[in-house]
Amino acid sequence: MIGLLLTSKEDRLPIDIMYISSKGEITQRTIIVKNINEESISAYCLTKQQPRLFKLSNILSAAKQRNRKGVNYA
Repeated sequence: MIGLLLTSKEDRLPIDIMYISSKGEITQRTIIVKNINEESISAYCLTKQQPRLFKLSNILSAAKQRNRKGVNYA
């Protein structure tokens, strides 16, 4: 999973994550990773259209985003 997060950061590519909040709510987000540290990542959340901070321990899964025709995030 860390490799995919690094790829998102380096190539500015969106990825999909499943995330569990501190309240136990599971959400799917499309993000572009901006920075990674030992405990969290900062990313631009395309789902919420704003910067967000995600705890690494709360990311349940990460996957490459499927190609969407006509969408360019770079």
